[in-house]
Amino acid sequence: MDTIASWFSFITTPVSWVIVQFHTLYGWIFGADTGWAWGLSIVSLVIIIRICLIPLFVKQIKATRAMQTLQPEMKRIQERYKSDKQRQSEEMMKLYKESGTNPLASCLPILVQSPFFFALYHVLDGIASNKKIGVINDKLLDSAQQAHIFGAPLAAKFTSGADSLGADLTTVRIVTAFMIIMMSASQFFTQRQLMTKNVDTSVKTPFMQQQRLLMYVFPIMFAVFGINFPVGVLLYWLTTNVWTMGQQMYVIRQNPTPGSKAQAAYLERQLKHLTHTGKVRTKRDRTAIKAIVAKGRERNEAERKFINGLNKAGFAAQPDGTIEKGESSVATLEGDETTTGAVPRRQQPKRQSKSQRQSGTAAGGGAATGTDADSSGTGKGGAGGAKPQGGNRPTQKKSAGKNTGGGSTAAKPAGGGKSGASGSGSQAKQGQRKGGPQRPKHPSSKK
Repeated sequence: MDTIASWFSFITTPVSWVIVQFHTLYGWIFGADTGWAWGLSIVSLVIIIRICLIPLFVKQIKATRAMQTLQPEMKRIQERYKSDKQRQSEEMMKLYKESGTNPLASCLPILVQSPFFFALYHVLDGIASNKKIGVINDKLLDSAQQAHIFGAPLAAKFTSGADSLGADLTTVRIVTAFMIIMMSASQFFTQRQLMTKNVDTSVKTPFMQQQRLLMYVFPIMFAVFGINFPVGVLLYWLTTNVWTMGQQMYVIRQNPTPGSKAQAAYLERQLKHLTHTGKVRTKRDRTAIKAIVAKGRERNEAERKFINGLNKAGFAAQPDGTIEKGESSVATLEGDETTTGAVPRRQQPKRQSKSQRQSGTAAGGGAATGTDADSSGTGKGGAGGAKPQGGNRPTQKKSAGKNTGGGSTAAKPAGGGKSGASGSGSQAKQGQRKGGPQRPKHPSSKK
């Protein structure tokens, strides 16, 4: 660890200068030789560094979102080359290059913090070894050696340094062990929060596997290497983990990843606010609504629920991200159906009961019998009815023109065929009832 820290010795002077400036301020309030003055100086150093890293944090968020948008394409590559892992990796790298994304962008804040971390380690190790580092002179060195945090010297480690700094080794180990556990737990909770709330878990990709690996690897690394860190370095890393956790919690709440549990909770809060006030609060919320409206049929379940909830409350989401009272002017999704406020839904005909079908058939059969009677009566004065060819089934045909006798011509079955249903002694066809009302034929039936 000392060798690695020496590689970053070129920034120990600016790091030590920042700590000394804050120590001057806090020393005037709490006392120059107190652990509060030196401890708060380290915490303030973390805050300054993290504020400078906000642009990188924003870049990290954008990279994570870009990876989310690539997940469907990544899934198709996995399915297409599932038997060829090498070709699958090549296609993944090609996709990253074409889209301009980097799966390692989520590690940028940690990588950039590393020089400051090792520089602080170099400064505190010099204090434990009674060496002047950077701008720390003899007076500041003596003051730092007397500073204790919960009974543990600022430069003491879990394994060494307690005796040389005049402290009890048991107390040092209790304090350092507690800080190591808190440091590892905060790192694990931060990564787990990202995995469970702000990631679309419906698609399994290498990016998901990478994040899951980091969730377990980093806490273990901090726990293993933490026993060699001075108390001041443990305080530094615990502070930066707490900062990251709070910063990430804010981003997840206000700008969640589409398809995640955080987005469902965010849209539920937005729906509750919009139905009560009818106004969009911020520009960020308006941008989110605009993106949901533009998706159309590509909306996920939470987004469909949000749009339908607005419509039920009498509001309509507009393409510019605002909402208005009245019928929707954009398509809303209910399940897999796409409907609009101006087009009524198609009504299916009601199914009739058995008694209703029988009564309707009986009425229609009576009317048909009367018509046939008139036709046959009129036809008596004219020529005889035409007969179909023998062996054909009986059918009724309307005459295309007038008969020589002025009447309609009634079709009669051939001599070898059976008579129609009007004959009292005739047998019912197969599937028909004997006597009484008959069942109506299906329109597709040819018989």
